[in-house]
Amino acid sequence: MKKMKTVFTLLVVGILAIGCTSEQQIKDQVKKALEEDPKLLISAIEKNPVEFAEAMRTAIGKAQSVLKKKQEDDEAKKLEETFDNPLKPEIRSDEMIRGNKNAPLTLVEYSDYECPFCSRGFNTVMDLISKYGDNIRFVYKHLPLSFHRNAMIASQYHEALRLQDEKKAWKFHDELFKNQGKLKSGEPFVKKLAKEVGADMKRLAKDVNSEAVKKRIQEDMKEAASFGMQGTPGFLLNGIPVKGAYPASYFYGIVDKLKAKGKVKF
Repeated sequence: MKKMKTVFTLLVVGILAIGCTSEQQIKDQVKKALEEDPKLLISAIEKNPVEFAEAMRTAIGKAQSVLKKKQEDDEAKKLEETFDNPLKPEIRSDEMIRGNKNAPLTLVEYSDYECPFCSRGFNTVMDLISKYGDNIRFVYKHLPLSFHRNAMIASQYHEALRLQDEKKAWKFHDELFKNQGKLKSGEPFVKKLAKEVGADMKRLAKDVNSEAVKKRIQEDMKEAASFGMQGTPGFLLNGIPVKGAYPASYFYGIVDKLKAKGKVKF
């Protein structure tokens, strides 16, 4: 390391000896010297490979720290902006809503039945419902990812069940997440679960591949994409985006901030 520093020191001293030189001029001339004779740097690296590797690791670590801080600052700024300009998901007239339909808090989730992080999201949602009771309403929307081969069919069964009975559809939703590991067996498990929650299986067979069901799912996916929800789970809490399986405490903080800003009252 000392030898490497010596090389650069000699370069700088040599340049300074020429006369009064600005910092930028020094940088430019050092750069020019290295470009004209890169062997200076190569030689220093070859003679001090361990020191160079350590210096690179340190530099990379510092760069990553700076970039992470910048990313966090940018995300915090964007989040702050959404409190004044919240995103606006469509709550359809026939939307399946869990909880008080007139609640001051609206939690919308874009989810994938086969995503392991979405099972964490399910637990978070249930925690929030338990904590806020009649002050929160929950809307489940579909974002089945292409690399989860059983996610789409699970969503189709959910929507086909919704057309029959919302209570059965919610039970299906809950049991799917509680038994997510069994979904790897595909449609046979989904069909079995639908039967267990009391579905009209003849009607289900007719509706599950219908255009109405597929269109509904595509609408959810399109809306998620418009909000930049590329992975799952993604949430909107009164229009405030939360991308990822954050713990319930993170959502508590958003609620507290909404209250402090006078955006919600309860």
